[in-house]
Amino acid sequence: MTMTEQPVEPKHEVACCPRHDDRGQEAGKESSETAAERINRRWHEILQETRVAQTGVQILFGFLLSVAFTPLFRELETFDRATYVVTVVLGATATGALIAPVSLHRFLSGQRMKDDLVAVAGRLMMCGMVLLALTIGCTLLLILRVTVTGVLAEVLVGAVMLWFGVCWFALPLALRRRAARRARTDDA
Repeated sequence: MTMTEQPVEPKHEVACCPRHDDRGQEAGKESSETAAERINRRWHEILQETRVAQTGVQILFGFLLSVAFTPLFRELETFDRATYVVTVVLGATATGALIAPVSLHRFLSGQRMKDDLVAVAGRLMMCGMVLLALTIGCTLLLILRVTVTGVLAEVLVGAVMLWFGVCWFALPLALRRRAARRARTDDA
């Protein structure tokens, strides 16, 4: 069996990544996690994340597909129809990006390319999350423009998109920077 067919089970619970492994290891010592264990763990983490994201994007995409067949759709203005088309295309591309790691795994299973697979799958997940955020924002814009009068719809969508940016991107980047600063001070 190859690495992509048979996961190497770690002998103990490991942190989310080597730099966050703070189980009392002495400074300067490497993690007890082997390269094969680390890549398998990262692959399993990507699969778990993919399951969560896929479910959400598929439900949203299914909803979007059904909208065009409702009586109210015929009454939409040109801007709202264009927003709908952009939203459906974003939803389709998000779906593609978030399901791609599964397809990659199927095509590349047994090729001893797990390192590459994990790297590409991680990038596809990030791309898919950006596309999913945009899909959600456009869906919200479409719904709020029908239900709320004036510029309130755009203001609410802007606030929600800002919230997504903070939760999905700014917070993880801030935590990454904090961990890097902590690692530099621990190394010094």
